[in-house]
Amino acid sequence: MSKSEEEYTQPIGLDVGTSRIVAARSADKRYRYESQLNAFLTLPYSKLADNLLQRENVFHEVHGSEIVVAGNDAERFAEVFHVETRRPMQNGILNPQEPHSLAVVRSIIGKLLGRATVEKQKVYFSVPAPVEGSETGIPYHQASISQILTELGFAPTPIAEGLAVVFGELGDANFSGIGISCGSGLCNVCLAVLSVPVISFSVPKAGDFIDNQAALVTGDLAIRLRIQKEKAFRLNGLCSDRVQNALTVYYQEMIVNLVKTLCNHISSAQKLPKLEQAIPLVLSGGTAMPHGFLDHFMTAMRANELPVKLSEVRISADPLNSTARGALMAALC
Repeated sequence: MSKSEEEYTQPIGLDVGTSRIVAARSADKRYRYESQLNAFLTLPYSKLADNLLQRENVFHEVHGSEIVVAGNDAERFAEVFHVETRRPMQNGILNPQEPHSLAVVRSIIGKLLGRATVEKQKVYFSVPAPVEGSETGIPYHQASISQILTELGFAPTPIAEGLAVVFGELGDANFSGIGISCGSGLCNVCLAVLSVPVISFSVPKAGDFIDNQAALVTGDLAIRLRIQKEKAFRLNGLCSDRVQNALTVYYQEMIVNLVKTLCNHISSAQKLPKLEQAIPLVLSGGTAMPHGFLDHFMTAMRANELPVKLSEVRISADPLNSTARGALMAALC
């Protein structure tokens, strides 16, 4: 945290994502973002290794017989040792299979936010909407993040991730429309009218699904596929590259599943308000970033009947920070 962030007393928006944790602050009518990879790896403890990591300013903590390297530094070390990073979160919530999950998330949030600079400084943090037929783990996850923030001196308030996208992207539409966050663990969806959520749900096929399935059929590490996907992947059809083909196939499956689930949820809604005007739909999140994603999404939309009229469908101009920005805007309201 910089000196200006240490003196920052206004509300903060926090996107607690499966892949990244992003903090948003506002100053001089501009937004500032800071993020850390939500991942870690462990090394055997030795005093020498601990001292060397401190000397190199590597973000880490000692837990018993292990050194836990977390955040952005974890990815760098994973590349060096050709190993997978471990995730403290899975499918949008704390990973019950990882004993370090809560400690790692606590460390990353502490690094991004520090302690509250004034008493009860407001933080709005993102939480996933339930997957249809299952809410397992969400109340515990929400309570855990809230406790971490409270211990740091903040006054925490949860906000559904899809609704945060609506706050961050649809101010010009009076916060009415459909916000979709295509993340790593989940795709979160919210239909809101005048900032009030009407339908909110999540879909489990998202970025991690694409990476893991593509890794299975190519024999590569999922982390390498994710890095390649984020840096150079273009969703423009099949070609001679097997990795590109695998990513394309599972991207198409993920998009079709998302659109079908969206149409089914809205069609089956019991009390859908009457919408006299067409509403916008905005896509955000790292999984929506590859070139060609919007074209494939629109193709899937044309093949399914959405029971509401759309004025536009677009991808956020800043998809990685959209949820954090929306959480901040909600905190400022």
